[in-house]
Amino acid sequence: FPSHDIHKNMSEKLTGYDLKKKEKNVPFTEATIVKTSRGGYMVKGLNAYGNKMNVMISEANALSAIEKGLATKGF
Repeated sequence: FPSHDIHKNMSEKLTGYDLKKKEKNVPFTEATIVKTSRGGYMVKGLNAYGNKMNVMISEANALSAIEKGLATKGF
């Protein structure tokens, strides 16, 4: 399984894949962490281009991002 780039850059910023521009490691400018109906955690937000991005992350990374102020809590 391919690993998401979000885990590598967790200490600095939240990043994801921009489907419209087809670019990897695009940082979120506005990020909100939500809990899915199945109990997983997802980062939802916008990048600098204004495109919506979503990426799944682990519970530990989600809580760490909220604690560090990288994202707001949406659940």
